[in-house]
Amino acid sequence: MGPMGGPGRAPRAAGGKPKDMKKSLTRLMGFVGKYKLGFLFAVLFSLISTLASIFSPLVQGMVTSELFRGSLDPASGIDFQLIVRILTTLGILYLLNSAFKYLEQFLMAGVAQRTMYDLRRAVDEKISRLPLSYFDTRTNGEVLSRITNDVDTVQNTLQQGVTQVVTSVITVVGIFITMLSISPRMTLIAVLTLPLSLIFSMLIVKKSQKWFRMQQKEIGELNGHVEEMFSGHNVVKAFNRQDKVTKQFEEINGRLYQCGWKAQFLSGIMMPLVGFVGNIGYLLVCAVGGLAVIAGKLLVGEIQSFVQYMRQFTQPISQAANIMNMLQSTMAAAERIFEMLDESEEEPEISDPVVLKNARGDVRFEHVRFGYAKDKLLIRDLNIDVKSGSKIAIVGPTGAGKTTIVNLLLRFYELSGGRITVDGVDITQMTRNGLRELFGMVLQDTWLFGGTIRENIAYGRLGATEEEIVTAARSAHAHSFIKQLPGGYDMVLNEDATNISQGQRQLLTIARALLADPEIMILDEATSSVDTRTEILIQKAMKTLMKGRTSFIIAHRLSTIRDADMILVLRDGDIVETGNHEQLLEKGGFYAQLYQSQFAGESIA
Repeated sequence: MGPMGGPGRAPRAAGGKPKDMKKSLTRLMGFVGKYKLGFLFAVLFSLISTLASIFSPLVQGMVTSELFRGSLDPASGIDFQLIVRILTTLGILYLLNSAFKYLEQFLMAGVAQRTMYDLRRAVDEKISRLPLSYFDTRTNGEVLSRITNDVDTVQNTLQQGVTQVVTSVITVVGIFITMLSISPRMTLIAVLTLPLSLIFSMLIVKKSQKWFRMQQKEIGELNGHVEEMFSGHNVVKAFNRQDKVTKQFEEINGRLYQCGWKAQFLSGIMMPLVGFVGNIGYLLVCAVGGLAVIAGKLLVGEIQSFVQYMRQFTQPISQAANIMNMLQSTMAAAERIFEMLDESEEEPEISDPVVLKNARGDVRFEHVRFGYAKDKLLIRDLNIDVKSGSKIAIVGPTGAGKTTIVNLLLRFYELSGGRITVDGVDITQMTRNGLRELFGMVLQDTWLFGGTIRENIAYGRLGATEEEIVTAARSAHAHSFIKQLPGGYDMVLNEDATNISQGQRQLLTIARALLADPEIMILDEATSSVDTRTEILIQKAMKTLMKGRTSFIIAHRLSTIRDADMILVLRDGDIVETGNHEQLLEKGGFYAQLYQSQFAGESIA
């Protein structure tokens, strides 16, 4: 069984068809399309920068050729005015190359980060609309991977790969044609050689490391926040805190955007800056070495230009292999993200919902049918009539459908048939938030978030005063141990609240439910994993919690429900016996067997 009684997790197939990848690429470009102006300008600047890079060696060759000509003809000498004009043209080309490459990377950094910001937000908003069944069939790690690792993979490709494709294609075609015009034989040699050199890269790395560290820190906070919200997904929904959780996510996501685009921008300008420095070095080589070169079949400037083209020609070829690998992983990641965005959502809310004010807490199940799979019903014909203020216990063997009843009551799942009413109103005629405001929950698996004890208790009701928080803690028998902790109500719990005991965590969740002051309480094995002394305290707190409220108690320890007004005995999704503790024992039926087995150690099939 999955969490909250859901079905076991099912493995999902990996990979995708080419058609699916093409569709994912189209949808990804739809997100980029919001910033298409910046994207188009980035591509345009990449084109201008690449063309300037291609023409630069030709202009350098002209300088070398003029110097060499002047050295061989002392009579006419070197035309320094021509050299100045050529060098001025060369300087303009270098400036255009660097300036437009800078602008290209600046724009793509903004486009990529804004696109990923939107994509993360779309995924986060989707999560709040997904039914509980989605999380029952997937591990938390798989869901988190789609939000973090897959999005990061797409981000890296969008940041670096898109303009690299444009640059590589233009560079390969332009340089190849130019090299062929100079010397087909040397072009063949150049094609067979693929040297790649990076200069001064460490200077850029030092500058970018700070932002990359901050980026990883924010990613860690983002992962921690998302994982925390997933582990307490039921509690978040039960207390209607989706908006607050979303706001916290937006704040972390905003910080990640700020440091992320700076890190990627600095990383992206590494190659153009290294190329700029390399071009300066080649200019010096042309000016100094050209004076000493003896004429051959080709002009000295052509040889010098060809050497530079050979260096530039190898870079896009090397980049092409990296881009292909990057695109493969990116399309797989994008497919996983959009697969999540395409998942079926919860049934939409009705346009004119009923709002229950001053609810009494009468609950009825009328011919309820439900199955996690359409062809396999777990509950076939469930009928329950619970009066306001009643204490109802639900017992039965594992898999009988006890927790499923709670899931249906809170509309975590939709019914296959029948209906459930609260005070005579069908729960489908209410909003999910309005319905869940009527309920308080204390689960077997306590969920507390990283924050102070005060904040964790106040999670039950926004705007609660200090006095109300303390009163709730006193009623839950938690005030005394809280005061003994370092910091008291200001003590910060860690992510899993492991810095306090299991029993203390349970008392805090009861205090939170008391503060919420719901009309109906749900207690799901709240004392199953604590010691006897703590169980007594929790039982006292639970009695306070249930006083005057309709209460549903799911229990395996049958000794804890002896005072229930009614006990519903479930077996295979159907109620087989009803009555109070004494009545059911007198019948000597299935309940009596369950009760006796807990003391005799028998196993009931």
